[in-house]
Amino acid sequence: MPLPEEGWLRAVAFLGGGCWLLALRLALPTPGALAGDFRFDGEREAVAAVYEAVADLLDAAGTEHATARRVALTAALDHAQDALTGPRLRRYAGSAAERRLHAQYAAALPLAEAATALAWAEEAVPGRASAGPRRLAAAVRDNTHTGPLPAPNRSGPALRALDDALLRAAEAFDRGRGENLHTRRLTARDLLRSVFGAGGREYGLRVALCFGASAGVAQALHHSHWYGEHAHWYWLPATAVFLVKPDLGPLASRVLCRAAGTVLGALVFAGFALVLPRPEGLIALVAVSGALIPVATRHFAAQTAVVTVLVLALVMVGGEPQASVGRITETLLACAIVLIVGHLPMPGQRGGGVRSRLAAAGRAAQEYLAHVLRETERPLPRETPLPVPREAPRPVPRGAESAVRDIRTEGTSTEDTRALRWTLRREAYRALAEARTAIAHAAAELPALARHSEGADEIVAVLERIVDTTTACAVHVDDSGRLTPEQVHRLTELLDELGRLDEGRGRVEIRLPEVNLAG
Repeated sequence: MPLPEEGWLRAVAFLGGGCWLLALRLALPTPGALAGDFRFDGEREAVAAVYEAVADLLDAAGTEHATARRVALTAALDHAQDALTGPRLRRYAGSAAERRLHAQYAAALPLAEAATALAWAEEAVPGRASAGPRRLAAAVRDNTHTGPLPAPNRSGPALRALDDALLRAAEAFDRGRGENLHTRRLTARDLLRSVFGAGGREYGLRVALCFGASAGVAQALHHSHWYGEHAHWYWLPATAVFLVKPDLGPLASRVLCRAAGTVLGALVFAGFALVLPRPEGLIALVAVSGALIPVATRHFAAQTAVVTVLVLALVMVGGEPQASVGRITETLLACAIVLIVGHLPMPGQRGGGVRSRLAAAGRAAQEYLAHVLRETERPLPRETPLPVPREAPRPVPRGAESAVRDIRTEGTSTEDTRALRWTLRREAYRALAEARTAIAHAAAELPALARHSEGADEIVAVLERIVDTTTACAVHVDDSGRLTPEQVHRLTELLDELGRLDEGRGRVEIRLPEVNLAG
């Protein structure tokens, strides 16, 4: 907005507002935070939810709810990973509480792997198997020690992996040190693929068309003096570019929500502008609208209505005339432009966003599968009895001591291999979840767009079963160093099914290398 102050003074005011926000965040504790604890903003609850999701998956093993529980576990891990690696003032943990929480998150990955393998076996698991993860969830949530953890039966490779993972988690909770969140930075090749791939090209072309068309219309209206004294011609192209963003939901729904929210907000503001004193009443309206934004973010239309009231109030506080009519007209024009451009035929194959997500999921699944199968070529680590951590004493089944691997004395190469495997597993499941989200958005579009994603959900379902089977293979490889003929046969069947579903489309490609079988 044009203001009478000098440019340097406006810049200082802008920086002052940002510093004020940071000061409030540092001064006011997060609701529910413990006294003296690091001021987490949902990170602790997110990590605790991962352990709860592991326990729920163990309870659902062998039932029809196992697949849904595994999907819920993936969502919990994604949320916790985002909470711990999201935008921050510093990249790495800067306090003991943060390091402890990072270690607790990392300790959940082997548990998630073992629970997935147990669910893949489609056999019921004893109820005491889920008691340990639930106690770990309570320890994370309350920031306390774990206490005694019940030991599951070690009658099979996945149950032995679960027991080892519980011991590893107990040790991580006791030591409270850990920085590795098992994530990898995007390489330059990954960035180039996302920008110049099918999804990036289609999205970039639509943004360019929407911005060019809306800017041309806005300039024409502005120079024809349709706006009168209203000089905010850039609102039209800014609204159009914002509406193109695919993360706001299906195209038709976000266009309708934006139009409805803007009309409602503009009408509400017009009513307030008639009765509120100036500028005191408008300043109060700005404050109330700002306070409503966190609540309104639950629905795009509600958020649009609140933001519209806020922006129009700020415009009038700055001394400009009432702009409700112009804002409604500009928004409706932007919605029409975006809706038309969104249904225009584009060069190449349609559904670039779904195709790119499918391709990314296929590459992640291939990399994870290849890594696990390479592990069949390495020798088994030395097996020695594992002492129970003193902070988590619990009974070990009689006769099982000699079968427990010392996870702390294994070779560095083995630990690095497993850490990379957990990273690749996270990337595979996350890519599959993102592909499912893209497919769901595409399926909710109008028929002209939805038809381009037909059959994609079946491909993702097969990819998920491949990754589940790969996880079960990884657990078995840790236990015996080889795969069973049944596991190789299952992988071969799934890859054949994937090839039939994707025949002639070339969206995903996964190969099964030569593997060593268990004798």
